[in-house]
Amino acid sequence: MPDPGIDPRGPRFAAGITTVILAAALFLALGGVATGPLGSATLAERASDPGFVVLAVAAALFLWGVAWPRTAPWGVVYRRAVAPRLAPPAEREDPRPPRFAQGVGLVVTAAGVLLHLVGVPWALPVAAAAALVAAFLNAAFGVCLGCMLYLGLARLRAA
Repeated sequence: MPDPGIDPRGPRFAAGITTVILAAALFLALGGVATGPLGSATLAERASDPGFVVLAVAAALFLWGVAWPRTAPWGVVYRRAVAPRLAPPAEREDPRPPRFAQGVGLVVTAAGVLLHLVGVPWALPVAAAAALVAAFLNAAFGVCLGCMLYLGLARLRAA
């Protein structure tokens, strides 16, 4: 039996929560050691920066969404607490583009986290801001940049 797809409202719900987490990461990163002279901060100071911790949590959640999508926290909350209170979706969507989008979020946030740890100035807030813009567009307007990238790459592969 073919995969019936996923409720497209689930990824938007998850993007809404992710938007809040990434906004917190950006706010904290802008006030932490990430925007100062990172060369003078020790590895322990960089790793204990609140913006780093929140963005690292976001990266871990993206990893969870890519590796184990059925157990990812926001998907579980949506399926158990939100979806039963809604009418069934008018249509379902292929789960591959949203999972790819999670992978893009993972790459962006993990790059910011790793670059911050090695002392690259502004890596943390720039990565948080980039991921925040993508999550916000998905949550507020249903525009999934990672999904668009997936579909564009699929077209290139088919050509």
